[in-house]
Amino acid sequence: MSDLFQASGLEADAPRPLADRLRPQRLEDVLGQDHLLASEAPIGRMVASGKLASFVLWGPPGSGKTTIARLLAQHGDLHFDQVSAVFSGVADLRKVFEAAKARRSTGRGTLLFVDEIHRFNRSQQDSFLPYVEDGTIILVGATTENPSFELNAALLSRMQVLVLNRLDGAALDALIGRAEADAGRALPLDEAAREALRAMADGDGRYLLNAAEVLLDLEAEASLGPAELAAALQRRAPVYDKDREGHYNLISALHKSLRGSDVDAALYWLARMLEAGEEPLYIARRLVRFAAEDVGLADPAALTQALAAKDMYDFLGSPEGELGLVQATIYLATAPKSNAAYGAEKAARTLARETGSLMPPKHILNAPTRLMKELGYGKGYAYDHATEHGFSGQDYFPDDMARQSLYAPADRGFEREIRKRLDYWAKMRREIADEDA
Repeated sequence: MSDLFQASGLEADAPRPLADRLRPQRLEDVLGQDHLLASEAPIGRMVASGKLASFVLWGPPGSGKTTIARLLAQHGDLHFDQVSAVFSGVADLRKVFEAAKARRSTGRGTLLFVDEIHRFNRSQQDSFLPYVEDGTIILVGATTENPSFELNAALLSRMQVLVLNRLDGAALDALIGRAEADAGRALPLDEAAREALRAMADGDGRYLLNAAEVLLDLEAEASLGPAELAAALQRRAPVYDKDREGHYNLISALHKSLRGSDVDAALYWLARMLEAGEEPLYIARRLVRFAAEDVGLADPAALTQALAAKDMYDFLGSPEGELGLVQATIYLATAPKSNAAYGAEKAARTLARETGSLMPPKHILNAPTRLMKELGYGKGYAYDHATEHGFSGQDYFPDDMARQSLYAPADRGFEREIRKRLDYWAKMRREIADEDA
């Protein structure tokens, strides 16, 4: 079996990066993706049956997408063609399709690997459809973005989406072992620095091997600690794209941690976003929304705290102003929770849509003209402050609508007091109704 570098058009003695030299030569050597490659897993079943279908590999950088595609082509004796959506257009794709058709007429299939497939626009994605349908190509797309957002429905309906995992600690350790075996010596790192290297890799095998290559080229007299490692490699920016799925995943993690009253997890996700370069005012906006949606009147000060954090950041900027976001996060995570106001809003809007344009009852309408008075506007209105208990118990819903209950406060925090008030007014209404009867 020929090495994969020959399939890439490289000579045996051409200089190659460590990550390329250690690229697996068999599917069994691919690390961290057993859920796809094992005998009973999706790709494993395809290989066993000898029938490859088109699919999308969705996973983080350095998880093995290109390697898996190359190995599948090699295993199925298919011609391997690779294009990148960053550099290719429809004209380039036409050439690939024509070559695949000619190849098919001679009895050989083509596996077309499209890197960054999510970067193709809708019309470019549509150009794949007839060739996937008639089997001219087996299409393997690679993307780091959620396919359901980035690929059109017609293409997705013809392809299975297979999700790759970021490499876990065991897989990263195995990669380090392969790098050390290739070099014939250990990385010049103490145990703490090895752990730091795994954290820097963030599940990206390619980054880990590139970093290992740099470290193996160092002429270190003693093992490096974490500080020396950071100096040697510099700091790697976290993988985070502010207009793509990672952005929404982290804000969702922050929101859910706050809702679950897990202050430590909330602080972690806040820090992840700030370290990744998220706009702090975006975070502040989400905290303000959370204060109203998930804390609400269980703690009326929550909204004040969130708005104060926004004002503090506006006033001080980074990095001093970010402490306000930290304080608001702690306050919101530890506050009593209630979504009763949020639920009341949804219920009220639904009721408003369903009931159309019912008029308010005439007794609560102002009557600034004689005609309006003659029509009964304002007639029978009871001025609450003039009643014995400051509460008239009148009905303020439309005449053709029964009284509704839209707001149901939780029995937590300040809303416990609100519930007592509502129960008191409900009791007063019943007593007034009995008196009128």
